[in-house]
Amino acid sequence: MNDDEAAIEDAKRVLRRKLRTERAERGPAFSAERAPALAAQLQALTRSLEARTISAYLSTPDEPDTRAFLTWAAEQGIRVLLPIIREDGLLDWAEHDGTETIEATLGMPEPASDALAPTELESVDLMLIPATAVGRDGSRLGGGRGFFDKTIAAMAECPLVYAVVHDEELFDSVPHAGYDQPVDGVVTPSGILHLATRS
Repeated sequence: MNDDEAAIEDAKRVLRRKLRTERAERGPAFSAERAPALAAQLQALTRSLEARTISAYLSTPDEPDTRAFLTWAAEQGIRVLLPIIREDGLLDWAEHDGTETIEATLGMPEPASDALAPTELESVDLMLIPATAVGRDGSRLGGGRGFFDKTIAAMAECPLVYAVVHDEELFDSVPHAGYDQPVDGVVTPSGILHLATRS
C-alpha cells in the first residue's frame, strides 16, 4: 500500500467510526421509525426496474431497516438472495425464507437456509447493498471488510447496484480508492438517487 492509499484508508476509518457512533447514538428506534418510508422507496425502485430476482441483506438494528421491504418482496413472489459470510472473507448466497441466524464472528444477521451455488447471483436483476455512507459521485464507504466490493468486482456481468443508507449518510463524495466499487444509485427513506458511475 502506497502513501496515498494509506491516507485514503485512514480517512475511511475516521469517517466510518464517526458514522457508526452516530448510528449507535440514534439507536434502533430511529431506523424503525423510518422503515415504512424506506420500504416504499425500495418497492418503487424494484417496480421501476421490473426486477423479479434481487439480492438484498438483513439489516442490523442501527442500519436502515430492510425487513419491511423483504416481507413485501416475499408477498410479491420476488426471489430474494441474501448474503452469508464465508470463512475466506467472500460471500455465499441463500434464498430469503423468513429465517435468520446471527453470524458468530461479526454478529451479522444471515439467512438460515442452505447456501446456493455462487453462480446464482448472476440471475439477479438488482443488487441492494449496505453502506456506511455514499457519495453522489457513486463512491461508497462500506463496513471495512470488502465483502461487496470483492463480489461486484468478480462478476462478469453485474446488475444495477444500489446502496441503502440513512438520509444523513449521503454526501457529495466519501473517501475511496481504485479498488472500491462504485454504485449505480442510492436509496434513503426520503428518495432514490440514480447515478451513472459504472459502465
